[in-house]
Amino acid sequence: MNRHLAREVIRLMDRHVAFVQATIVKAVGSVPGKVGAAMILRPDGTFVGTIGGAGLEERVKDHARRAMETRASDLYHFDLQAWKPGGLPSLCGGSVDVAVEYVPARPNLLLWGGGHVSSALARLLPSLEYDFSVADDRPEWVSAERFPEADRREVVTPSEVWTVFEPAEFSHLYLLGYDAKKDLELLAGSLDRFPGYIGLISSAPKRTHMFAQLRRRGVAAKAIARVHAPIGLAIRAESPAEIAVSIVAEIIESQHPAEARRTAPPRETVPEPELSP
Repeated sequence: MNRHLAREVIRLMDRHVAFVQATIVKAVGSVPGKVGAAMILRPDGTFVGTIGGAGLEERVKDHARRAMETRASDLYHFDLQAWKPGGLPSLCGGSVDVAVEYVPARPNLLLWGGGHVSSALARLLPSLEYDFSVADDRPEWVSAERFPEADRREVVTPSEVWTVFEPAEFSHLYLLGYDAKKDLELLAGSLDRFPGYIGLISSAPKRTHMFAQLRRRGVAAKAIARVHAPIGLAIRAESPAEIAVSIVAEIIESQHPAEARRTAPPRETVPEPELSP
């Protein structure tokens, strides 16, 4: 990979943008692109880099577009021999194997509430190269000592969160607050402004109460259904550290949807309780 392509990979990852990378991983005989030749497909449909051009590149571009749609990676073999059944219309004579890799957008989390679960999450996220910021209205709970690796630590009220932060920068919002009223205020103000994953840490009674409050405010059922509560994979987590592990596991699962569909056992669905008006 050349430096220009490497810089583009880092740029896309730092901006939390998904992309597809196609790389020649094996080459036999005469071929236009050697091992390591690569190109990248951006979400806007543009490509950068090359694996040699001609019919091979156009075929790989089709596979890259499909990988972006399905969010799945694969390995493809191509014979550059027009006289061979199934071969590309090429007279090069060699063959190549091309890895087409879907690279998901790197998560960027906003944690509301600097309590024990946030602190436990903050210890796990850097090792996964997941970015995160923390917001709380209590200065002592968003200090650099508590969250040394956070991108940002902001002391804000719930109503100020989306004034201080740009919603589009984040993939996940977790409401891990210490005050249900403040959680509700931020939740109500996020459903029509934040397009990503919204997770609420709560007991079943708290969830039922907060959802009922949202309904009283006129929030549509479809919008309320966006809220994930409880959060994390169902691993019977109890302690803050265990809850943090379950949250991270759920994010990892969502990063690899194709693999998860093939290997994960079906999850039992528990019916939602009826919400009082």
